[in-house]
Amino acid sequence: MNGTSSGSGVGFQLNSMMQRNQPVPGPQQPKGTMRKAAAKQTSSPGCIPIPTPPGHSLQPQQTPLGTSRQASTRPVRRGEAGNQGMSAGDMFDAVCSGKSAMVALVDEWLDSYKQSREAGLLELINFIVQCCGCKGVVTRDMFDNMQNAEIISSLTNEFREGSENYPLCTPGPQWKRFKAGLCEFVRVLVRSCQNSLLYDEYLFSSLMALLTGMSDSQVRAFRHTSTLLAMKLMTGVMEVAVILSTQLQISQRRYDLENRKNAQDRASARLEVLQATISELQENREELSSLMNATFRGVFVHRYRDHLPEVRAVCIAELGKWLSKDPEDFLNDGNLKYLGWTLNDKQSPVRLQCVLALQSLYQEKDFIGRLELFTSRFKERMLSMVLDKDPDVAVEMVHLLLLIHQKTEGGLQDEECGRIYPLVFASHRGLASAAGSFLYNNFKKVIASDYQESWTTVGPNVAFFNILVSFYIQSEFQQHGVYLVDSLWDVAGSELRDWETMTTLLLQDDGLSDAEEGALIELMMCAIKRAAEGFPPVGRTQGKKILNMKDKKIQAQDRRRITTHFINLIPQLLAKYSVDEEKVCLLLEAPFHFDLEMYSSSKPLEKHLDLLVSQVCGIVKKHSEARVLEACARLVPALCSDCYTFSTRTHLAFSQLLDGLTECFNTYLDDLLQGTADEEDMYRAALALKRVATFNRAMDLKRWKLFNPCLDVLQSNVVRDLDNEVELLKLKKEVRLFYSVCQTCLSLDQAEIRDQAFELLCEVVLLYSPGSVRSQTLAQPPPDSLRSEMASFVMDYIFTGCEDDHFTGVNEEMTIATFQRKHNQLAGYCKLVIYGALDLSAATDVFKHYSKYHKEFGDIIKETLSKSRLINPVQSAKTVCLSLQQLFSEMISEKPDEQELGEIRGLAKRLAMSFGTNLHRVRKSLVALHMDGMRFAFRDPKEGELQHLNLAFLEILSDFTFKVLHQDRAQLSAFLKAECPSAALSWPSVRMYQRSLEGSSSKPRQEEGGGEKESSTLSPPINPTAKRRKTTAQVDSVSSGQRISWMDSSSIHGSLLSPALTSTVLLEQTKPQASTHPRDTDFNESSGLLEPDSEDEFHEGLSLIEENNVEAEEHKIENVQSISDEEFSPILPVFKVTAAPTDLLVSLAQAQI
Repeated sequence: MNGTSSGSGVGFQLNSMMQRNQPVPGPQQPKGTMRKAAAKQTSSPGCIPIPTPPGHSLQPQQTPLGTSRQASTRPVRRGEAGNQGMSAGDMFDAVCSGKSAMVALVDEWLDSYKQSREAGLLELINFIVQCCGCKGVVTRDMFDNMQNAEIISSLTNEFREGSENYPLCTPGPQWKRFKAGLCEFVRVLVRSCQNSLLYDEYLFSSLMALLTGMSDSQVRAFRHTSTLLAMKLMTGVMEVAVILSTQLQISQRRYDLENRKNAQDRASARLEVLQATISELQENREELSSLMNATFRGVFVHRYRDHLPEVRAVCIAELGKWLSKDPEDFLNDGNLKYLGWTLNDKQSPVRLQCVLALQSLYQEKDFIGRLELFTSRFKERMLSMVLDKDPDVAVEMVHLLLLIHQKTEGGLQDEECGRIYPLVFASHRGLASAAGSFLYNNFKKVIASDYQESWTTVGPNVAFFNILVSFYIQSEFQQHGVYLVDSLWDVAGSELRDWETMTTLLLQDDGLSDAEEGALIELMMCAIKRAAEGFPPVGRTQGKKILNMKDKKIQAQDRRRITTHFINLIPQLLAKYSVDEEKVCLLLEAPFHFDLEMYSSSKPLEKHLDLLVSQVCGIVKKHSEARVLEACARLVPALCSDCYTFSTRTHLAFSQLLDGLTECFNTYLDDLLQGTADEEDMYRAALALKRVATFNRAMDLKRWKLFNPCLDVLQSNVVRDLDNEVELLKLKKEVRLFYSVCQTCLSLDQAEIRDQAFELLCEVVLLYSPGSVRSQTLAQPPPDSLRSEMASFVMDYIFTGCEDDHFTGVNEEMTIATFQRKHNQLAGYCKLVIYGALDLSAATDVFKHYSKYHKEFGDIIKETLSKSRLINPVQSAKTVCLSLQQLFSEMISEKPDEQELGEIRGLAKRLAMSFGTNLHRVRKSLVALHMDGMRFAFRDPKEGELQHLNLAFLEILSDFTFKVLHQDRAQLSAFLKAECPSAALSWPSVRMYQRSLEGSSSKPRQEEGGGEKESSTLSPPINPTAKRRKTTAQVDSVSSGQRISWMDSSSIHGSLLSPALTSTVLLEQTKPQASTHPRDTDFNESSGLLEPDSEDEFHEGLSLIEENNVEAEEHKIENVQSISDEEFSPILPVFKVTAAPTDLLVSLAQAQI
């Protein structure tokens, strides 16, 4: 590759023969004026041109032709242009309509061009300008007297300012065919001129010079349209060049063949003709190479990294065509590097075009040798793109990797293939199917190499199922066989429909292991379901499931084949695996996919029905697991349906089963009522009743008259099942003792004991919270002193800086462990608030650190804010306000500082953003927050305090004003005037807050109206107590009277359902329960504003809509890495209990049981 290492921006090179025929610079015959401009951009075909620096674009230099500067907006008349043929408007309308024959359109324009080439070229230029969406027109005077750059500048001035749509990007059916028509016009134009005008050194050179200048314009429409036209022109020229190269090779072979003949047999005239033909073809090929060279340097090298992804995608798509159609000139490492760089493009359409271009290259076996360096350099990037955020790109990348694996000599290594296999379980069906095709081809490769000798005895499908079962067992996604089957369905549908092979493997005695049998049964049932239903599984379908006539026909055929094969084998399979819970539950799903009418079609088939019902009844008698019994019960309505003629027989069989179970229960009924039944009798009676109860939804159980016996048993045992008061008191005493011990441990100096005590407290407090226990008599809420100690622990040992960290200066692993421990401890404390073990007011110790510790604990605090609004939106807003009040009180008690006030305002802004954008939903909450804030600002001073000490808090409160609806601002202004003393109205803080209420919102104004009338009360003023960090010696000196009184008065009773009693499993999010406490009735008549205090209904979860920071597109894409964004909702992690007093925990567990 000549000159590639020098950083050439152009990839193709010419043959040595063309280099020898390169004309020597010197006096030449003058060519067209615009041809001269194009010639300045054209380098020697045998040399590699030097690209323009990345920051600059190639500006074509034109021969000065005049001084006119303005473009005319009036249409060009044929008489003015001297053209009696096709006009630019006619050409544009024909391309837009898409109905005209493009060959006839081009021929008509060529006729006009041949009459006057200047006039014809002018019409073509105006046609291009009109395709850009520009209303300006290039007049004949401009064409004769202005350079290309001046013409483009004039047209830019005439382009409509702010116009975003132009023909290539305008939506609507009218413009759908425009791009295809424009590309077809260019292709036909080049084909029509390939024997004449393509080499006249005027038309295409001038046209390409103009397009090169327009492609460097700042106007998006010019740049996009001209780049598309230039790339399509180069593609057409390249195709003609390939034809010329083929003709040149043929002529050269003929010449050599004739030249090798003897002198008497050699035809001199023929040699002269062939030599003339070769010379002409070489000259034409050089002319085309010069034109392609100029286009590549002037357009592609700059526009493949354009700011617009549409322009970049056009360049990469055409580059793929050049590489595949003209490999001799283009397929080299100098050009492949553009594809490698573009794999990292930020926009998925560009990456998609790059992958498609690579697919066309790897499909050709002859190209593999030239792609070795590219494959080794960019293989890792291609493997990572199977997880691209755009599923379409990921799908095509999997197809590309399959080609690489099949075509290249080394293929992909096992660990590299292992990065593609898990995609068969992906939710996107296209991606999963592509991964399934990759997996299936690897299966076939393994079968061909390892199982070829055994095909004659067991068949290829046996080997396929052996490999498939092994893969499924070794995968980390077991119990998702339905997705694996669906991924392989398109490529391995015939194998997956081989029911005979699967049942043969299952019924043989010494074939598969237990795990392999279970996996094969699961995959077989998934294949049966997929064939019988005809739909992909849940999560892989979009919209309604509608089958066309062809699919319905295939579905009916598959259902008949399934029934014919399994109708006599399913009883055998149930008999073999009747004792295995997992396998029998799977096999019981098979009859749902049968064509049950076949049972009544002949007498022999009724025998198989009797065997099936007999096996189901036997399974009910053998098993006690609810899962198996429910599977049998679901089958009863299907077999007993009145639409089948055999329903009487099946109903009789299941009735006899229930008769036996009822008789078993009645056998032990007297002993149960008298209390003389032993444990074995009670177990058998309960098991019989459990089996009968399973059929409650499947059959009408009234005839067995079980209601009264069950009621008698319940009444006779209800007294004996009551809680023992003595045991209950003992349990409560032990829990209180445990609280006391752990509370003492919270103040110890040993960090390990202190941390374990806090973690155990979070578990036990949640365990005995009112929402966790079955009976409220078992609830044991923590005392007020313990709540204060836990809040102090959060302040002293979780929200601490690096200077307070005990692990400062040690290795990184210890630092990570410390952060994880704090993370889990804070999550445990927040769970106590969310699930009602602590009052919502306890969250103030967490909310006040939202801004300072956002990087470390922002996910937990954000989730706590969200969940607290589900509990009680109004009280959650008051808690947010209380957090700010506490921080403000701390600042005032120490020393007022502008920096601290700024930090508090920063926290207020972050908390205000958490209210979301649906302002009608948070309307009551925001009103309550502002009222509490104003009461705090104007509260009466205590003895010894200064007047109006809290007025500066209004500046903090003003950061929430932009969220308040306009109809509420007037009411809040009235409330402000009623609360604020007249002397303080002129104070800066009050005026600032008042202006924020009277000014316009900084956010988009919400639609007004439609809200309900709000009727609630003004709560009494809240005096927050500023929390102080306490030392170990001050454990018992913390006074929490004010804070506890506030918590008691808040009466936050709404809570979420408590989680499962475990410390290692993530909690399932459940719907909150509604608060049922009445609202207060006191209100402030002077202000006329009604303040909401609580709500009876729960709102749906509010998602915090955060503004995305839009990154500026870079002009270079070489170093750009594709970003795969994963959206997730944070879940409060569950910490792990590391140690506990053994005797105490054992006693607590026994008491709970």
